[in-house]
Amino acid sequence: METLIYFLFWAAVIFLMMRFGCGSHIMGHRHGGGRSGSGTSTTGSGGLRWEPPEKDVDPVCGMTIETAAAKSAVHDGTVYYFCSQVCREKFEANPTAYLKKTAESSQHAEHSHEHRH
Repeated sequence: METLIYFLFWAAVIFLMMRFGCGSHIMGHRHGGGRSGSGTSTTGSGGLRWEPPEKDVDPVCGMTIETAAAKSAVHDGTVYYFCSQVCREKFEANPTAYLKKTAESSQHAEHSHEHRH
């Protein structure tokens, strides 16, 4: 009986880790894919696969970068790309500051675009 309880305990721990923790991505949980839907998601015989956009904008310095050579980080289920390790570390230290700055600049661009004639 002790062995059965021991086995069930470890099975439950592994299940919870796979479901909610470090292995949750294996279970097929997707939270929006890439950055603002800019990547593509394809399903083939190998399962679900996400392909990043060819280029993206570093949220820290605003530089346009090629994602193949970029550093990346995930925040709230969204992948962000950076020109350098330094920019990635700045973002990871305070992501909300850079996301707020990015949102404000995109709103400003949309607002100025709406009033052109």
